[in-house]
Amino acid sequence: MKMRVCQGVGGIVVVTMVTSFMLVYNSSSGDKSLFPLSSSSSSSSSLSSHHSEPPVPVTKGPDIPQTLPATNLDGYTGVVDLKPLKMHCGTCALVTSSGQLIGSKRGEEIDQSECIIRMNDAPSVQYQLDVGQRTSVRVVAHSSLQRVLRSRQELINGSQETVFIFWGPSIAMRRDGKGHVYNNLRLLKQLLPKLKVYTITRLKMLKLDELFKKETGIDRKGSNSWLSTGWFTMAVALELCDRINVFGMVPPDFCSSSSHRTVPYHYYEPPGPDECSMYLSHERNRRGSHHRFITEKMVFANWARTHNVHFYQPDWKPAAIGVNSSYTLGAS
Repeated sequence: MKMRVCQGVGGIVVVTMVTSFMLVYNSSSGDKSLFPLSSSSSSSSSLSSHHSEPPVPVTKGPDIPQTLPATNLDGYTGVVDLKPLKMHCGTCALVTSSGQLIGSKRGEEIDQSECIIRMNDAPSVQYQLDVGQRTSVRVVAHSSLQRVLRSRQELINGSQETVFIFWGPSIAMRRDGKGHVYNNLRLLKQLLPKLKVYTITRLKMLKLDELFKKETGIDRKGSNSWLSTGWFTMAVALELCDRINVFGMVPPDFCSSSSHRTVPYHYYEPPGPDECSMYLSHERNRRGSHHRFITEKMVFANWARTHNVHFYQPDWKPAAIGVNSSYTLGAS
């Protein structure tokens, strides 16, 4: 019962945010853009109070190689039209949200990539020097939808060419009118038809669950764990990109060293929890919902041995061993 009430309230919040998008859009005269940078309103901690936001700085990025011919990626379908995602990139920068990126000055290197992939509501404005400024794909958890909408001035207004890929459990993403997250995404897409919004299909979610079990021997549901947004982002990247440069992901054994670098879990939340403390607490947890962050990194290291995946900041390379990955490109 509590879950239904929370979902209902969350739905109202999202609808309110989406409605505010349209008010901003309709109030702009002579500007054909969906979200004019010169005019916007933002929800504060109180939904009834609003304040003006400064324009998002728009700067010209580096010359990017011409995008390769697009191909259909099964398992990722458009909201409303249900068409498959059609996209292909040569070199991708997969930018994590890790505090490892603080002070890295990798931004220029990241922006030289053909496609740049980010997660959830991780910002680039004010952090360009370390994380770059362009975004081609943003993979978002169902639980992060409202945070993305709250940060719409940058994440949506300033990224109208970005492909958004949302993932979530079937109860939230079902298309029969009962999936509260899917309903809100459908409303968002109907009101803002130029936005590129996709969801990971239920069949694809099940296959990625099974893949986790094959790679680790761990039944995700049986162990009360959730796959992380990082897991889905890596899966997307393996199908989308010919080469993946991952920025900010530590090796699986990083936190076991007493001399490991202490950084915040998110680069944009310096007062937040310590990264390794978060990884270790989730990995050791056996009660309630949690992520298997370290286990997932072991899988990613394994995939990097047989796929064109490379890790930077910190720079590391998995040892070469004779292990075959269960990952198959194009699994729908």
